Amino acid sequence: MSARRICVVTTSRADYGLLRWLVRAIQDDDDLQLQLIATGMHLSPEFGLTYREIEEDGFSVDRKIEMLLSADTESAVTKSIGLGLTGFSAALVELKPDILVVLGDRFELLSAAIAALIARIPIAHIHGGETSQGAVDEGIRHAITKMSSLHFAATEEYRRRIIQMGENPDFVFALGAPGLDALEHVALMSRPELESHLDFRLVAPTALVTYHPVTLENHRAGEQIESLLAALMQEGVRAVITKANADTEGRLINQRLEEFCAGRATEYRLYENLGQRVYLSCLAHVDMMVGNSSSGLIEAPSFGLPVINIGDRQRGRIKADNVIDVGYSVSDIAAGIRQARSSSWREALAGLRNPYAGVGHGMVSLRIKEQLKLIDLDESLLKKRFHDVPLEP
Repeated sequence: MSARRICVVTTSRADYGLLRWLVRAIQDDDDLQLQLIATGMHLSPEFGLTYREIEEDGFSVDRKIEMLLSADTESAVTKSIGLGLTGFSAALVELKPDILVVLGDRFELLSAAIAALIARIPIAHIHGGETSQGAVDEGIRHAITKMSSLHFAATEEYRRRIIQMGENPDFVFALGAPGLDALEHVALMSRPELESHLDFRLVAPTALVTYHPVTLENHRAGEQIESLLAALMQEGVRAVITKANADTEGRLINQRLEEFCAGRATEYRLYENLGQRVYLSCLAHVDMMVGNSSSGLIEAPSFGLPVINIGDRQRGRIKADNVIDVGYSVSDIAAGIRQARSSSWREALAGLRNPYAGVGHGMVSLRIKEQLKLIDLDESLLKKRFHDVPLEP
């Protein structure tokens, strides 16, 4: 009997960090054959050609699908999806996977999911059922959910939401966030090691700043990043800053960050990307996180780290008590920073439970792998029936 072919799609260093331990578990199982497709930001020199890090981890990238254009307008993103459809359709014909695995809500994954749906390849979707009401990701995520046959939700609430969308409860699992497995496997840097690696002193107060475009708000990225930077300076907060992703207006944000940090290297340092070990080490050693990244909701609670979550990008997601929601104004962000620095508020975070921990202890990826391995590949995966949830009177 031939090994079951599991094809995993990764679009960036960020989602690869969340998928890494699942990829390892698949590769280590003799009954499975790992296939890897790298696309999106992985293949862009602007974002560091990060597919090389996958190869450095000992994995073979079976296909590289170029789809990003050199612009980040709405039109360019739409054209990228079209290019991705062409690339994924060809790759899936050649690789012939038994299951395609995708994580999250990146626009690149929409191309992969459509191609797999038409090719009659079952899709396993990780992190479905979540909401991000300020971004087009919301619609993309739910669209992928309806195209998928297997669902690995991060919480029970998200599992129920997927079932509410008509998915078969037998194929929807609430196992936790696989990215948290890294906390059991990755040796974090000490503070001196981290400072040496970053070439930046983590003098209190220092924040980790990650800010992405809020894609359902037209042409406001410029004023939003200006407010964030002004609030940091007003409150005297130094920052380790990571670049925005390849969404619409991401390049505008990155250009402004480059200009801002250019003459302030001792207080503000910009990095293309940090990698999982360095990023998690920052969460362990900085004083707060500021921005709108999902990592503030999913990874940061495990460190009891205060998170100033700006605006609507993560609106609707489950949040632990470490998250302080603020608006876009300088005064709102500054007030959030002051709250995060309050000793009494920080003391109240003692014993904080991460709602995304699930089964925990580094086992989420292994349990996902087992479901991918054991699920029957019969017609019920593809010939989906809408599962009706009775409406309350």
